[in-house]
Amino acid sequence: MKRLTLLFAIMATTLAATAQKKPVLNHIALSVYDIGKATAFYRDILNIDTIPEPFHDGKHTWFRIGEQSHLHLIQNSPAITKHDKNTHICFSVPSVEALMKLLDKHKIHYESWTGEPKTATKRVDGVKQIYLTDPDGYWVEINDDKY
Repeated sequence: MKRLTLLFAIMATTLAATAQKKPVLNHIALSVYDIGKATAFYRDILNIDTIPEPFHDGKHTWFRIGEQSHLHLIQNSPAITKHDKNTHICFSVPSVEALMKLLDKHKIHYESWTGEPKTATKRVDGVKQIYLTDPDGYWVEINDDKY
């Protein structure tokens, strides 16, 4: 009986400790039409580092987007679809202006929140932001939030 009580106490303590931990973002997965174009956009334009992925089938690319978080691109989308700007992923950069110059160099369209081309929005808290779409039409916000 003492063993059962001890086992129950250990399990209760473990469950309580686990329940108190906050969830951590593990990954975001996006379904893409052309894995090569999508990979090039996130790797070469947004300068996000790729990381090894376990499938090695040519249909997956993984990126590190945080200390413990990844972005997974998975080739299986039938075609590019239109997405709402309110549904987006966001990355912070040291200089929105520097990224705008890179986007201009590569002739990549970006806009303000209201849709004004080649213009940044300044939020009420002073953070500068632009919006662009990846090759599959997913909205990406880029801002200079310093956290």
